[in-house]
Amino acid sequence: MSGPRTTTIGAPTRGAHAPLVTFEGVTKTYSNGFTALAPVDLSIPAGEVLSIVGPSGCGKTTLLRMAAGLSTASTGTVRRDVERTSYVFQDPTLLAWRSVQANTELVARIRGVGRAERRRAATEALELVGLSHVAHSLPRELSGGMKMRVSLARALASDPELMLMDEPFAALDEFTRERMSDELLRLWRERGFGVMFITHSIREAVKIGHRIVVMAKGPGRVADVIDSPSPPTADAAAPRDEAALDALAREIAATLAIA
Repeated sequence: MSGPRTTTIGAPTRGAHAPLVTFEGVTKTYSNGFTALAPVDLSIPAGEVLSIVGPSGCGKTTLLRMAAGLSTASTGTVRRDVERTSYVFQDPTLLAWRSVQANTELVARIRGVGRAERRRAATEALELVGLSHVAHSLPRELSGGMKMRVSLARALASDPELMLMDEPFAALDEFTRERMSDELLRLWRERGFGVMFITHSIREAVKIGHRIVVMAKGPGRVADVIDSPSPPTADAAAPRDEAALDALAREIAATLAIA
């Protein structure tokens, strides 16, 4: 088992920054005595896509909730040097009676953003994800992939520095899931936000991640942190070493089999 290897990937539209979120010796034990996380040391630099992969019960979502400020550590320190975060769930969590436009404006509305400003931001975000033409539609009129793109647009409308994504594409079919991974990377290239991406899919983790955090359970712990041999870059046309990525996927699968 190797320890974390720290790498900073510069954002495509921003300079390198100090980590947005840093975990130092972080553990989590619940009131019933269950230890969800053994000590974790990890950082999320600005502009980096950090994939976290592992089985159910290994503490992936616990880490994400701590990064969002929704949960506290039992011991250790979580440092958050980030002002604007957005959370994307596995379910699109759209309000059925609101239009796509209104759903996209919802988080900004809750945060007290003025009507004109939130409308402008939502309109821009829907254009970014290619859904301007359904702005006045209701969620029931959309496919699963389109609903998830609305969820992404809602997150983008807050101009996040960090996107926290909890298995956002897990409920989609394989073809749509591949397309959504491509969509996420396109948006990352355009906006330069950091991403903390939780997934059960090794393939997905390897495709989008600059670093891949491999977690094991019993209790939840970081088994390895691996630099991608061919990470996404700001140039969408740049070739990637698919053989190296396939080899990395096999390495991660082997690590999870014995962790």
